Amino acid sequence: MTKDLSYLFGIVITIFIGIFLYFTFCSSCHVAAVQETPPQPQDLKSNVLAPTSFPFAIAHEDFNFKSPDNFNFNLSSGDFELPVSFDVNKGVEQLKIYLSEHPDKAITVTGLYLSSEENSTAWPNLGLARATMVKNYLVGLGVPSAQTNTFGKLAEELVPQENSLLGPVHYDLVENEENPNDLQILRQKILENPLMLYFETGEAEIGLTASQRAKVADIVKYLDKADGTSCTVVGHTDDTGQRAANIQLGQERADFVKAFLIKNGIPESKITSSSKGPDDPITSNTSEAGRKKNRRTVVTIN
Repeated sequence: MTKDLSYLFGIVITIFIGIFLYFTFCSSCHVAAVQETPPQPQDLKSNVLAPTSFPFAIAHEDFNFKSPDNFNFNLSSGDFELPVSFDVNKGVEQLKIYLSEHPDKAITVTGLYLSSEENSTAWPNLGLARATMVKNYLVGLGVPSAQTNTFGKLAEELVPQENSLLGPVHYDLVENEENPNDLQILRQKILENPLMLYFETGEAEIGLTASQRAKVADIVKYLDKADGTSCTVVGHTDDTGQRAANIQLGQERADFVKAFLIKNGIPESKITSSSKGPDDPITSNTSEAGRKKNRRTVVTIN
């Protein structure tokens, strides 16, 4: 073999060795690199929001109290969970003393709620129902009712903890500016358009419409703010059946409404219930439409 041919053969051998080494080592490096960075599954937990939790906190220029605890509520419920913490009761006691020494001040209780919750209370919304239940608790521990105001507020930012909302209630100390003229206007409104509930034949239970819930709220507010007031609940029936049975049915309807109002914040001492059975129709009983109007319970103020 000549010198030039040997030289050419060496070059070819070198090229083949280089190609072999490239595919052997560089390809395996590429595969290893791909294998070292496999696609990561999405972390679903990162999208889960932490439950919201609001403290029992009241801050004013001359009053300040804060506890991490508060009144907690089940979803779609106006009743707070028990027991109430020691810290919350401690704050209520301090608030009672403060308001008794400052009649020019008032506490506002604002209940929060989600639009997805179901409202089966007597109140226009669950926020107001929750605020009222908290108010009743405060009043039961000596906080002046006339210095306690309630409100409801939609708060879609609330995040439940399982089936509970943690502390969906806010508090503020404000000037006590109840206007007597406002109460007189409210009284006239209630008297001119009393709460009237209609029942099916033989039934003594009923649900409330949004309009009826608004009237309940007006009645409760008036009874709470006006001294020496009360309300009457009178049950009525149509003339189907025996009079004695209808008198009893009318009383059952009145007692159902009375119990419903008591459960939703009106003191029992401010409610009287009675029955007129079929004796006071507002229209003729000769048609089903007329009988339906006569099967009613009327709630008004004295």
